[in-house]
Amino acid sequence: MRKLFLGLCFFLLVYMLSAHTGIRYEQGGLKASVERGKKVFETYCLPCHQADGKGVPGMNPPLIKTDWVLGDKKRLVNVLLKGLDQEIEINGDTYNNVMPAQSSLKDQEIADVLNYVRNSFGNKAGAVTLAEVKKQRGQ
Repeated sequence: MRKLFLGLCFFLLVYMLSAHTGIRYEQGGLKASVERGKKVFETYCLPCHQADGKGVPGMNPPLIKTDWVLGDKKRLVNVLLKGLDQEIEINGDTYNNVMPAQSSLKDQEIADVLNYVRNSFGNKAGAVTLAEVKKQRGQ
């Protein structure tokens, strides 16, 4: 009986944590999202931001430990949904190449690729959830 009770408690804990973070347990959590996101990155992002995430000086910004990647998730989601057509400064360098909107990507693909970028190249950040992407797309 005690094992059943402990098993039930463990299940409820996992369920509550996954609901709180917005990462569905069935999808495999952050690790699975990052793995899926790597494929999206290699297909859509790698030509501009490079395999190492260092970007192209003066054109395409790096994705390594920048406020744009590790900061406000809403802003980052909007960059993918709406693109970016303004000069930005990152680590003292200016970048002015247009980032086209990636709005044709599915919401889950956007969450996955952002989780990959936010947790690769030496980055470590919280998950971007499917719900957050859906909310931003709706605004």
